[in-house]
Amino acid sequence: MRKQFAGIRGNIGCDGEREAMSNDTATAARLVDATDPEGFPQEVAWGTASPVRFSTDWRGLNADAERETEVRLLWTPEHLYLRFVAKYRSINVFPDADARGWRDHLWDRDVCEVFLQSDPAVAGYKEFEVAPNGFWIDLDIAPGEKRDLRSGLRRRVKIDDAGKSWRAVLDLPMKSLTARFDKGATWRVNFFRVEGSVEPRFYSAWQPTRTPQPNFHVPEAFGKLVFAGGE
Repeated sequence: MRKQFAGIRGNIGCDGEREAMSNDTATAARLVDATDPEGFPQEVAWGTASPVRFSTDWRGLNADAERETEVRLLWTPEHLYLRFVAKYRSINVFPDADARGWRDHLWDRDVCEVFLQSDPAVAGYKEFEVAPNGFWIDLDIAPGEKRDLRSGLRRRVKIDDAGKSWRAVLDLPMKSLTARFDKGATWRVNFFRVEGSVEPRFYSAWQPTRTPQPNFHVPEAFGKLVFAGGE
């Protein structure tokens, strides 16, 4: 079942391993080190970002430790970087995509997702999804409609067969998220996970949407995203 599209209606710590101070707030840490030759954060940089983790379904029930998802975020004025680390029971992906790796209906197989709303006063948000094989989709969601965002997203994906986990790093150009980045602003955000190709599938959410059927498009359930550092 597709996470339904409806009309518009984490953890703060001093280092990457501290526990949450607020269970509805994710913190993006300022990336101060140089990126690697491909323009992604170096591995050591992720240790400065506080993790958010979730393993329950979209209702906040049925925790599954073998499908836990961890998310960390880093930022610069030009980029927002996200790293998903997803434990899995099985891998289910599409075999085909366009030349860019873009794949419509990507959500019908395994994905990690982030929904971002840079201005909570304006209806609408951005949706980004990535699959274990690197396929992706980005969408601009507005009341009653959705369209291709053409964000310029870049990604790096790796599957750890022995460890039963896969990770994806997303590089989202800040200009695709907001007209003017303000590090003092508080954004709205939610993170999601889907696993499986046939029902019953695993629909997991950081901030539960608590709908009768799986539905991630519930912006009133989003948590907060704040930006640390950069003084």
